[in-house]
Amino acid sequence: MLTPLETTLLGVMMMVIMLGMGASMTFRDFLIAFRKPKGLLVGLLSQFAIMPFLGYMLAVLLGLPSAMAVGLILIACMPGGTTSNIFAYFSKGVLALSIMMTTVSTMAAVVMVPLLLSFYSGLAGVTGEYVIPAANVAQVLVVLLVPTALGMVLRKVNPNVGATIELIGSMMGVFVILFLIASWVPRNYQMLLDTPFPVYVATIGIGLTGMLLGYWLARGLRQDNNRSRTISLETGIQNGPLAVLVVTLSFTGTQQQEVLFIPILYSLFIVISSSLITTWYRRTATREAVARDAAKVRMI
Repeated sequence: MLTPLETTLLGVMMMVIMLGMGASMTFRDFLIAFRKPKGLLVGLLSQFAIMPFLGYMLAVLLGLPSAMAVGLILIACMPGGTTSNIFAYFSKGVLALSIMMTTVSTMAAVVMVPLLLSFYSGLAGVTGEYVIPAANVAQVLVVLLVPTALGMVLRKVNPNVGATIELIGSMMGVFVILFLIASWVPRNYQMLLDTPFPVYVATIGIGLTGMLLGYWLARGLRQDNNRSRTISLETGIQNGPLAVLVVTLSFTGTQQQEVLFIPILYSLFIVISSSLITTWYRRTATREAVARDAAKVRMI
């Protein structure tokens, strides 16, 4: 489990991340997005329909115990994290869509996550001591919306300050994951060595499968390649640190350790798998751009 100091630091860092996320948006961005909302709606569909069902199916098919099942389903129900914005940028995706999806999914999560978590946890047979109270999740998300709103206000009042906070928040998203890995893994390396193979399949598979399904859902709903790749990353990259925070505030002792295992393991592997997918997407985007330029030259 995380120490009290680590839990406090995680909470503070999540506040900074959400402040940065808010600073990346303006009220005008929402107006523009809602005029042509198709890409955003496709993203929300993949986020809150595909991922929770995928988490439930993996938990059931792999026969995960209740503690790990609820950890996996929690990850699957989470909104996107700011880390996905960084990967969207480096993959040459549509950064504005990525940021908007992250922001809107976080706002929608106040209602959607408690409902989906309760539904799929019950469906998977998670009962008793491992049930995460819906009120706990909702309270955490509502509290985190406060710095998000504050960030938007700061961006409007002073764009330069807002841009600086946005950068800090984005980098903090990566730092939190590294912090969790550096603080938790050394104390639990034996547990990692003893972990059954199906658990690794679940933690790696949910991110990669989410990206795959998110991409093909977007393509099937007539999003272009760039937007589909962006939606793909937003779908597979969940807010792992937020899931960890929810667990630390909902459980203590051995229960906390057991439920926390998959969210932390996911946070470790999603960085690796997202880096590989981003490299592939970036090369694909570059080839497409070169092909478009060549086609324009031939037309001239």
